[in-house]
Amino acid sequence: MKIFYSDPFTFPLPPGHKFPLSKYALLRQRVMESGLATRHPLYLSRAVTDTEVCMVHTAAYWWDFRLGRLSEPMMRRIGLPWSPQLVQRTRHSVGGTVEACRAALRDGCAINLAGGTHHAFRDHGAGYCVLNDSAVALGVLRAEGLCQRALIIDCDVHQGDGTAAIFADDPNVFTFSIHAANNFPFRKQVSRLDIALADGTDDFAYLKALEEGLQWAIERSRAELAIYLAGADPYRDDRLGRLALSKAGLRERDALVLSALRQTDIPVAITLAGGYARHIEDTVEIHLQTIMVAEAIYPS
Repeated sequence: MKIFYSDPFTFPLPPGHKFPLSKYALLRQRVMESGLATRHPLYLSRAVTDTEVCMVHTAAYWWDFRLGRLSEPMMRRIGLPWSPQLVQRTRHSVGGTVEACRAALRDGCAINLAGGTHHAFRDHGAGYCVLNDSAVALGVLRAEGLCQRALIIDCDVHQGDGTAAIFADDPNVFTFSIHAANNFPFRKQVSRLDIALADGTDDFAYLKALEEGLQWAIERSRAELAIYLAGADPYRDDRLGRLALSKAGLRERDALVLSALRQTDIPVAITLAGGYARHIEDTVEIHLQTIMVAEAIYPS
């Protein structure tokens, strides 16, 4: 099980900004301290190329972003201040998902310690997401003939609206999003399967809905590869979430998804998506337990 990271590629944020950039470096540190990195190789993510990006995103959007020419409203929609470092970080974060997908096809499971940027559409970004890493990764793999049918399991607390829109007319990619109904984005897109949950949904109700949806999605996707967005933001103390899962419930969520994929022999690339707990250590702990659950299910 290979693990990819891109946390050395940071970018400046104004004081008090809500995006928890430091969680990535803290998580890699915890991975090292836990001994996971001695059992599973840790690789610095590569940068995606312009050609790879433009397999999914419009050239006009990408080049305007890359050169710092996006309008102020478009950058405000992304929610991050533009900088050359943000461009570099974006390339490497997406590259981590591309390489995690490659490794998953070889080894059964691989992890990107970033990614899950599901609010990015073909021609614009939103919600801290510049490029849609799942879509770019599948675009690259499909162009190379490595994978044609895929399943995207999005367990971030926010609907994967950009992903749903990008693959709306693609019968070979099954998009499944389970999310808080009343949360961002307030204008939802239509995934192949959406499960919208009420505010305050607890472990029991969440896991029951997930189990039913997961079975339905796996049966109908006939996938050769899954991408699992293991967001930490369904946590009950997340600042940007509206659900009420415990850490134990999130661990059971990960085990449910990964065990189902293992039992059906569908390789899986894991991305970590959102996480905005009041105490950043809680977000890091939730992400770390996702990795440890993956190790238990895919020990080699």
